[in-house]
Amino acid sequence: MTRVLGLALLVLSLAAPAAADLTLKQTMNGKGLGVNGQSNGTAYIKGNKMRSEMQVGDRTQIAIFDLDAQKMYSFDSKKKEADVWDMAAFAGELSKTVDTSAIKATLKPNGQTKQIAGQTATGYDLEISMPAAMGGSKDMTMMVTMTGTTWIVKNAPGTDDYVRFYTAAAEKGWIFSDPRAAKASPGPARATTEMYKQFADAGGIPYESDMQIKMSSAGGATGNPLGGLLARMGNVSMATTTVSTETGPLADDLFAPPTGYKLNQKK
Repeated sequence: MTRVLGLALLVLSLAAPAAADLTLKQTMNGKGLGVNGQSNGTAYIKGNKMRSEMQVGDRTQIAIFDLDAQKMYSFDSKKKEADVWDMAAFAGELSKTVDTSAIKATLKPNGQTKQIAGQTATGYDLEISMPAAMGGSKDMTMMVTMTGTTWIVKNAPGTDDYVRFYTAAAEKGWIFSDPRAAKASPGPARATTEMYKQFADAGGIPYESDMQIKMSSAGGATGNPLGGLLARMGNVSMATTTVSTETGPLADDLFAPPTGYKLNQKK
C-alpha cells in the first residue's frame, strides 16, 4: 500500500504544472491620449500576484495586482503612501459601462516567425472590438477597436505562470491601468485586458507587440459628436518588446506596499 501511494504521489507531482516565479523585462513605447514616449518596465509574477514597475523620469511607478485578495496597490518611489483599490467592486462598476458579452476578439496566426531575444516567436494578427460608454454615460457609447500584430513564444521560461495569471485576471474582470483613467475611458482598458487573455489562450508569452486602439461613434455618422473628435485625435499606439524572461523564487514582500506606507483607500 505504501508503494502504491508513493507511486501515485510521484505521478501526480510529474503531471502537475511546474510553478516557477517569473521576472519579465520589457521596453514600451506609447503615443496618443496623453501617452507619449518610451520607458522600461519589469513585471514580477508569483502565483496570482503581479508587481509591475515602470520607469517614468526619475520615478519608478509601481502597481501590485493581488487577484486572490481582489486588491490593486499603486505607488511610486518618491512617496511613502499607496492607493488601494477594491477591484471586485471596481470590476462591477466597469461591467456597467462595457458589455463584455458584445466583445469580439480574434487572434490568428499569420504564418510568420522571427527571432526575438534568442527565442523563436510566431506571428499573430489580433483584432478586438467592443462598445463602451465613455465616462460612465450610456449616452456617450463609443466603439473601441484594437488591432495589431504580436509575436508569441510558446516555450519561453515562465510561460505557465504568465498564462495562469492572465487567465485568472480576465476571469475576474481586472484591468491593468490606472482605475481613474479606466473610469473615464473604460473601452481601451477593457480591450487591453482582452488582449492579454488572447495571448494567454495562445499558450505563450508575447515577445513583441504593436497595437493600435481606435475609438469612434457607435452610432456612425449620426452618432454623438465625441466620436468624431476622438477619430480626429488619431489612434492610441502601444508597442512592447520583451528583453528577457527569467524564472526563480521571488520574495513575498515584493507583492505588497513597503511596511510603514500610508494606505489610501480608493473607490
